[in-house]
Amino acid sequence: MTTLVGSLRVIEAGARVYRRTWRGSVISTFLNPILYLLAMGVGLGELVDEGSGGASLDLPYLTFLAPGLLAAAAMQTGAGDASYPVMAGIKWRKTYQAVLSTPVGIRELLIGHLGWVGIRLTFVATVFSMIMVLFDATTVTEGLAAIPPAVLTGLAFAAIVTAYTARLKNETGLASMFRFAIVPMFLFSGTFFPIEQLPSFMQPLAYVTPLWHGVELCRGFALGIDFTVHPLVSIAYLVGWMVVGAILAIRILRRRLIA
Repeated sequence: MTTLVGSLRVIEAGARVYRRTWRGSVISTFLNPILYLLAMGVGLGELVDEGSGGASLDLPYLTFLAPGLLAAAAMQTGAGDASYPVMAGIKWRKTYQAVLSTPVGIRELLIGHLGWVGIRLTFVATVFSMIMVLFDATTVTEGLAAIPPAVLTGLAFAAIVTAYTARLKNETGLASMFRFAIVPMFLFSGTFFPIEQLPSFMQPLAYVTPLWHGVELCRGFALGIDFTVHPLVSIAYLVGWMVVGAILAIRILRRRLIA
């Protein structure tokens, strides 16, 4: 079985499962961005706009916030699909062992897993972009342009979190990851305010987080504003995280499930 065919089989399996479980996620996919933009963009945004206005970018706060939340939603989706579902496949339901008893190998399993996550991310990012347009935070064209960098951001997190999950013996480490990595990045990687407003000693840490590069790309494409760094640098950085995460995940999964 070729890598492409094996990977497509894994994607097909994910789609078949999702066909039975989509109701549990589709509501939150539509509801979460609406609630975030209403509470933070419209509610808090009125106070911000009356104060300093647009987070020093001469933009309404809702407009500034929405692309950052798009990138953050992609991060959370990618990390979520690469954490407990992967742990279930390895330890609880052991579906990964079942897959590997077929002609599908570790590489096809990992590529198929990331491929299905990419499809999920595309759906989530498209819905979020549509809602951004409805809130008049961006135009249709610019909103569509922000979808690919959001998907890339989610895949970067999905790959590295898959590698991290594959080496865990129990789920305790997943709760720690969300508490000490995902949530701090959500709060301090430029989603809600410019990095320049952080204390000077924290700014370099924020700049090297993959979420900051995702926020930078989504905000630049969605709003048509200047990028802090060249977009190709941010794209290469996120691709690097995805490639390194995938390589590590393949090695760890092979060592854990086959060796």
